[in-house]
Amino acid sequence: MLNNHLNFIESQRVGRFATADAAGIPHIIPVCFACDGISIYIALDAKPKRVAPRQLKRIRNLLENPNVALVLDHYSEDWNELAYVMIRGDAALVEIGDAEHTAAIELLRDRYQQYRTMPIHEQPVIAIRPTSVVAWGSHNPS
Repeated sequence: MLNNHLNFIESQRVGRFATADAAGIPHIIPVCFACDGISIYIALDAKPKRVAPRQLKRIRNLLENPNVALVLDHYSEDWNELAYVMIRGDAALVEIGDAEHTAAIELLRDRYQQYRTMPIHEQPVIAIRPTSVVAWGSHNPS
């Protein structure tokens, strides 16, 4: 599902991650991410936060409502170069000790130098399992 868009996905450094609570109230934040071609992973990093990681709005939302979206986009003043990929899917927390957690941490650390010294391995990782991909713009192979 992601294969046709991997080059574009990998070329983006930040995405916009959208969750909604059980009542459907949306919440969207910028995130760093890594992709293994099947799932998209988002770390719960060590930047200053006001609450414990499991109390973050995005985590509470995905536990109540696993339907999420991730938008990766490219903006240019030359509008012929505009492009985006929107990935919709089901999100889950991948827990510490799971082989997938270890692999996700490695992907995230390979992609972002800042994560190499952060204790991201001490928190679960968000995994998005894509159910649909919508692409538009100059990168779209279809």
